[in-house]
Amino acid sequence: MSEAVRTMLQTHAEAAREAAAQADAGFLWDFWYPAARSTAVRGQKLVTAMLLEVPLVLGRTSEGKVFAMRDSCPHRGMPLSYGRLDGRVVECCYHGWRFDACSGQCVEIPSLSSQDKLKVERIFAGHYPCQERDGYVWVYMNAPGTKLPETAPAAPALTVFSDKYRITHLSCDLPSHIDHGIIGLMDPAHGPFVHQSWFWRKRGSIHEKAKQFEPIPNGFRMSPHSPSTNSAPYQLLKKITGEPVTTTIDFVLPNLRTEIDQSGKMWFSSRATVTPVRRDLCRIDFVAAWNLFFLPVSIFRIFGKIFLRQDQETMIQQAEGLKHNPRLMLIDDADRPAKWYFALKANLIESRRTGEAMAHPMDGPVTLRWRS
Repeated sequence: MSEAVRTMLQTHAEAAREAAAQADAGFLWDFWYPAARSTAVRGQKLVTAMLLEVPLVLGRTSEGKVFAMRDSCPHRGMPLSYGRLDGRVVECCYHGWRFDACSGQCVEIPSLSSQDKLKVERIFAGHYPCQERDGYVWVYMNAPGTKLPETAPAAPALTVFSDKYRITHLSCDLPSHIDHGIIGLMDPAHGPFVHQSWFWRKRGSIHEKAKQFEPIPNGFRMSPHSPSTNSAPYQLLKKITGEPVTTTIDFVLPNLRTEIDQSGKMWFSSRATVTPVRRDLCRIDFVAAWNLFFLPVSIFRIFGKIFLRQDQETMIQQAEGLKHNPRLMLIDDADRPAKWYFALKANLIESRRTGEAMAHPMDGPVTLRWRS
């Protein structure tokens, strides 16, 4: 067996082992994930990120196009982030191998002599599609050992309803598996306990609620409804506009929760993503936009940080209990969205395995009732 064939087989075996390990981690591949804020990727700076336990290096070409590569030189595994970017090519700091930033294709190996017959252009560093949306650099993560689609879908975009609006971004890390982060994100019953505050909820304001949910592709929707009467911001918006407030909340695989609040011409739109970094760490990236003239960005960020910190502290405490692998339970109706999430995820994986259409766990609209 030639050395080239042996190397090729070894590479495929390593990719297969890596794919199996990451599948065991419960990750969903072939989706866009936010890797970094656009403002962090500037000039000739190389930025590191970790998505689904894959180390990435991000950068921006001299033309302003963002790119994402696996942060590993295929020669000796040196992180490419220790190298340099000249505006078009990423150079490894170890032996000077150079790779086209937008394709990952090797363009030069300085150590080769005139007698060497190695075809440099056949060597590639790992490369991932990259797009910018709403102030984020999104990376399309395909499973290790698989080919990228010929055309990747567009990265998610925040819904806005006017040309002029304010926008802001927040983030925090959660020391938990992606599944716990997501079902915590969609949990409708923790508000009066985790988010107790004078401006939002109080334990004494708990009352019974009934909301209609409906299936949507790869997810579900809390149908347009009047928001909770025990949430002061919604009541303030209603008084200012003199019109009813409606709220629509969507969850879509792999990790997107969007909320749209509207009252007359006033609107507020937000998106939260829970992105897996490692199997024991995920990150919430929250972006919100609005045309509410009375809500400065600075004020919103104060309250937004309080909310995220409350969620973060709760997940840190939960992580202590999860270390011991306790038996867990989900109840109806408050935990039904969590059940739908797990079913959607399992059905998507099965659909990709068999090639058959994905079965949706909901067969139509349903009304859920809980107290919060």
